[in-house]
Amino acid sequence: MSQEIRTRFAPSPTGQLHIGGVRTALFSWLHARHFGGKFILRIEDTDAERSTDDNTKQILASMEWLGLDWDEGPFFQSQRLDLYKSHIQKLIDEGNAYWCECTPDNLEKKRSQALAEGKKPKYDGTCRNKGLGPGPGRVVRFLMPDSGVTSFDDMIKGRISMENAELDDLILLRSDDMPTYNLTVVIDDATMNMTHVIRGDDHVNNTPRQVKIYEALGFELPLFAHVPMILGPDKTKLSKRHGATSAMAYQEMGYLPEALVNYLVRLSWSHKDQEIFTLDELKEYFDIHDVGRAAAVFNPEKLLWLNHHYIKTGDPDRLAGLVAGFITKKGYQLPEKEYIKNVVIDVRERTKTIEEMVDFGGFYFQEIDPMEDLKKQFYTPDIALVFKAIKGRFEQIELWDKEHMEDAVKAILEDFNLKFKTIAQPIRVALTGKTVSPGLFEIMLTLGKTTVLSRLEKALSSMQ
Repeated sequence: MSQEIRTRFAPSPTGQLHIGGVRTALFSWLHARHFGGKFILRIEDTDAERSTDDNTKQILASMEWLGLDWDEGPFFQSQRLDLYKSHIQKLIDEGNAYWCECTPDNLEKKRSQALAEGKKPKYDGTCRNKGLGPGPGRVVRFLMPDSGVTSFDDMIKGRISMENAELDDLILLRSDDMPTYNLTVVIDDATMNMTHVIRGDDHVNNTPRQVKIYEALGFELPLFAHVPMILGPDKTKLSKRHGATSAMAYQEMGYLPEALVNYLVRLSWSHKDQEIFTLDELKEYFDIHDVGRAAAVFNPEKLLWLNHHYIKTGDPDRLAGLVAGFITKKGYQLPEKEYIKNVVIDVRERTKTIEEMVDFGGFYFQEIDPMEDLKKQFYTPDIALVFKAIKGRFEQIELWDKEHMEDAVKAILEDFNLKFKTIAQPIRVALTGKTVSPGLFEIMLTLGKTTVLSRLEKALSSMQ
C-alpha cells in the first residue's frame, strides 16, 4: 500500500482494560505492524465522572506488559475539547446541527408515546427548525437526513447499509457542555489521519451515524473493521462471572504476556493449522480480512495450555525474574537469582503459571513440616536405618552431580537389599513435606547440601 497505514486503539479509562479490548488493540496493532504503519493510542476520557487516572495508568501498564507499543500518543480527549467545539460550531453554521431545548422528561414522554403507537422511539425533530441558540439545559443535535440509505464496506462483515429514517438526530454536545462519543471519535480519527478503524462490533450501529458526520464535515472516510465479540464458555457475553476479564488480572495470576497475546489473536483469526506464534510471525501473517464474523468463545483451559507451553520453553533467566515477584508476594525470603532459576527448571514441567510455580515449589523457599498422617505412613522405624545411612553418605560427599548422588543411594540400597521406590517417598516427604514433587535428585541439587542434611536429620528424629 502506498499510503501509510495508521490505526488506533482508543480505550475509555472508566474501568480496567478488558481482554475484549486487548484483542481489539492487538488486531489494530498487528495491522499497522504488518504494513510498517503507525499505531496510535488515544484515551477517550470525556466521561469525567467515571474516568480516573488510576484506570489510565492501568491501561498504559497493560499495553506495555503485552508489548503493544504505540508510535504516537497517548492523546487525551479531555485536552481536545476546543477542537470538538469548533467542529460543532461548523456543523451548526452550515445547517447540519441545531440546538435543542427538549428536557429529559419531555423526551421520555415522546419515547413512551412512540412505543405505544408502535413507532421507533427516535427523536421527533421538535427543535429542528426553531433556530435556537445555546442556553441552560440545551444540547446540540446532528441533523440526520429523513430519507435515503447510508452504507459502508466493512473489512470483516462486508457491505452494511442502514435506512437514514432509522437514525435519529443524535446529540453531539450534552447539556453539561461535553461532546459525545459519536462526534469526538469522528473528529479524532479524521484529524489524526486514521486509515483504518478496527473496533468491536458493538459499534456497528454507531458507524452509519458517524459516516454522516464524516460527510457533513467533509472528511474522508477511513476503512472500518468491526471484530466479533468474545463470549464466555456458556455463549453469553464474557463477564466477571466467567472468571478474570482484565489483562492485569492475568498478569497477577502469573500468566505470561506472550501466552495471552497468542491466545487472544487466535480468537476469530487463524493461519492454516498453526496454534503457536511468535510476535514476528503474527506481524507477518496477520490479515484483518481473515478475521471471522462469528463470535469467539473464551476457553480458559486453552489459555492455560498455551501459558504452560511458554513456561516450559521460556528462558529460565527471564522466568526467574518474574518468579521473584511472586516469592516476595507470598512472604518468602528472596533467594539469589541463580537459585530461583534452578527452581524454575525443576518445577516448570509440572506448573502452568508463575504463581503455581511458587505454590507448588514452596518447599524450596521454606521448610514445610509434613502432615502427621504422612509422617505415620512414611516415617517408619524400619526406614530409619536406611535414612541414617543415606544421610551419613551425603555428609561425606559433595551433592554436585545427579549421577553422583544416584550412585551413592544405589550402593546403600544394595546393602539393605531394597529397591529405590521403598525409600523414594519417605525422602520426598522429608525434603518437600508432600508426596508430589519434581525429581528427588534435582530437588537435592537445588536445595543444596546443608538444607538436604538438615531436613533428613529432622525426618530421622521423627522416626525414633
